[in-house]
Amino acid sequence: MSTVRINHITKAFGENVVLKEFNETFDHGEFVTLLGPSGCGKTTMLRIIAGFEHPTEGELYIDDTLVSSNRAFVPPEKRNVGMVFQSYAVWPHMNVFNNVAYPLSIKRIPKAKIAEEVDRVLSIVHLNQYSERFPNQLSGGQQQRVALARALVAAPGLLLLDEPLSNLDAKLRESMRFEIKEIQRNLNITVVYVTHDQTEAMAMSDRIFLINRGVVQQSGTPEEIYNRPVNQFVADFLGKVQFFKGTTENGMIRFAEMEGQTLPYDGPKTGNVEAAIRPERIRIAKEETPGALKGTMEQSYYLGDVNDVRVRVGQTTVRVIADAWTYNEFQTGDTVYLTPVDFLVFDDEGSLQEQLQINT
Repeated sequence: MSTVRINHITKAFGENVVLKEFNETFDHGEFVTLLGPSGCGKTTMLRIIAGFEHPTEGELYIDDTLVSSNRAFVPPEKRNVGMVFQSYAVWPHMNVFNNVAYPLSIKRIPKAKIAEEVDRVLSIVHLNQYSERFPNQLSGGQQQRVALARALVAAPGLLLLDEPLSNLDAKLRESMRFEIKEIQRNLNITVVYVTHDQTEAMAMSDRIFLINRGVVQQSGTPEEIYNRPVNQFVADFLGKVQFFKGTTENGMIRFAEMEGQTLPYDGPKTGNVEAAIRPERIRIAKEETPGALKGTMEQSYYLGDVNDVRVRVGQTTVRVIADAWTYNEFQTGDTVYLTPVDFLVFDDEGSLQEQLQINT
């Protein structure tokens, strides 16, 4: 079992602070994702947990053992940690069996025990039939599973994954997400996963830590972060969203760029605000409904599973993601009415206001 306790860790390279005051506990059996744009510090945090980087300040515990601080350091090979990198890092001169067996071989474990453990993990990653093949005879997804099996063979309590799916095609990435999550559940191990792909984070995580410029902006379940983002960065990074500047008055928000059209609002903020509306949370109709925004169809894109629509409302364009069957219901130039199911209201500084607004 492995619990990771991070106490106020800061990491700087010279004057460049890449992580600031990271303070959190990852529980045993939890799938945690460090999410954020390139250069935000997520991989640096993973490397500190692995033991490849030393923190500038703070302490890192794995279970009850202090493994990184100004006064103590446990090397990577002593941390009972498995790691899978973005590049597969499988040895081309070794077949699948020997690649996976390597962590056990260097510990001089008896050959019979090695064979037993390698067979066990190859079964977990569905590669038993490929044990004699070499990496150049495998697909990208199969090579990634070899790397995963090699990380698992020594039965680590903690598995670290650094953007392991980024080199795979879209369909393979999707299937591998669920395979990795299923393996984690079955083995009941702690996983810390690094990615910049918000879909991966949403699909796999128990908790997401969204990082920007070295600072954790928000942590929580995928549902919490998606539906209650604490600021505009979080709302914009996770999912699709549009921001519209407005002014609150008399129980509504008035949008100047939408020719003064309004949406109901009874929240605490007065004055200038920004409404954040997710395109999949907008209903589109030909008939006028109370409180709807009136616009003109500009374009629609049939994507098979959805109809991706652009509607001109005043001087701005509103994106709507509608059901696929609506593609032939609306034509360019049609007058349409848009009703947000819900939306978020942010103040002048980009912070979420207390109340989620819902149109019923």
